[in-house]
Amino acid sequence: MRGVDWKQEAMFSYVSPEQRVPPDHPLRPIREMVDQALLEMSPRLARLYAQVGRPSMAPERLLRALLLQIFYSVRSERLLMEQLHYNLLFRWFVGMEMDEAVWNHAVFSKNRERLLNEEIATAFFQRVLKIAQPYLSDEHFTVDGTLIEAWASHKSFRPKAERPRPGRGTREVDFHGEARSNATHQSTTDPDARLYKKSKGSEAKLSYLGHGLMENRHGLLVKTLVTQADGTAEREAALQMAAKIAGRKRVTLGADKNYDTRDFVRALRQMNVTPHVAQNTTNRSSALDERTTRHAGYTVSQQKRKRIEEHRRELWLDEDHRHAQEGEVARSGESELVVHLCGSGVQPGSAAAAAGGGRSVSGRGESHPERAQPARRRAFYPCSGSSSPPS
Repeated sequence: MRGVDWKQEAMFSYVSPEQRVPPDHPLRPIREMVDQALLEMSPRLARLYAQVGRPSMAPERLLRALLLQIFYSVRSERLLMEQLHYNLLFRWFVGMEMDEAVWNHAVFSKNRERLLNEEIATAFFQRVLKIAQPYLSDEHFTVDGTLIEAWASHKSFRPKAERPRPGRGTREVDFHGEARSNATHQSTTDPDARLYKKSKGSEAKLSYLGHGLMENRHGLLVKTLVTQADGTAEREAALQMAAKIAGRKRVTLGADKNYDTRDFVRALRQMNVTPHVAQNTTNRSSALDERTTRHAGYTVSQQKRKRIEEHRRELWLDEDHRHAQEGEVARSGESELVVHLCGSGVQPGSAAAAAGGGRSVSGRGESHPERAQPARRRAFYPCSGSSSPPS
């Protein structure tokens, strides 16, 4: 018998969002870990707010919502609020009832300084890393860097001695045929950005460099760093992160050919870190010889180090809180690099698309969280960092 296509809506619903989310959904264990970390941070969050006045939006809900924005590649807070209005999975993860009103997207802008510049995000991810500690290797690591494009156009890259003229727009700027360098020019939009290209033949862009340190057992990021872009920043950042993992026990550090220099290899050995960098033998000799490369562990490190490429999409900067409180990014110090739990286990990427779970979107493209389902792999790529300069 054919059913009737009723148009009348039901007045009440007796099924809660908790009942609608499948028991094996990958967001469930993530929600438990997030709630545990936020519970430990509750006293620290309480110190950021006054004891009297109108109650604000709960910071725990804002942080959960921001995680969803990264998990599903929602390109703006405005679209995130739209999804939170009708997406029951989003409402359940944030902790909202089915008929509860969503807040205005401007709430994120008002609370961004409080929740991120006060090192709350750093403390949150340190607790996430603590939860993942049993899965981390303490012997074998990999380091790599990636180019992070700044939110500044080439037209803003003007001579340092040039005085801005009133009313002059970017349409009047013509830089073609002009010799430009970081020594003589600076971006008027983002003064800390540097004109840089990652490889020969590629386009030079106003950029920063993001650096990640991965443990090789499960491919989890354990350290992150952001620096200004130049030819030696990758190796200098790698040495800073290697100093934090070096100890009494010898550890290994894998890297690509860009790290194959004698100074870098010598510095690692002085830290009691075995360099497992890829050999660069193009018109030169490698800094490593068979005393290192003949071991089976070197071969394993070269195989494992390629997994760090998966994390490149996780190293991105948010323009609203990239700069440090002084308004500058340290030359080779740690800055407010925002590292999110958006690894291949949750981000709707190639694995989810291949499974029919949704369209893979990268960069600033629009996502469709109502159609995309997280991949059923390990769901956490915890990261750790600090907004204070390394000791």
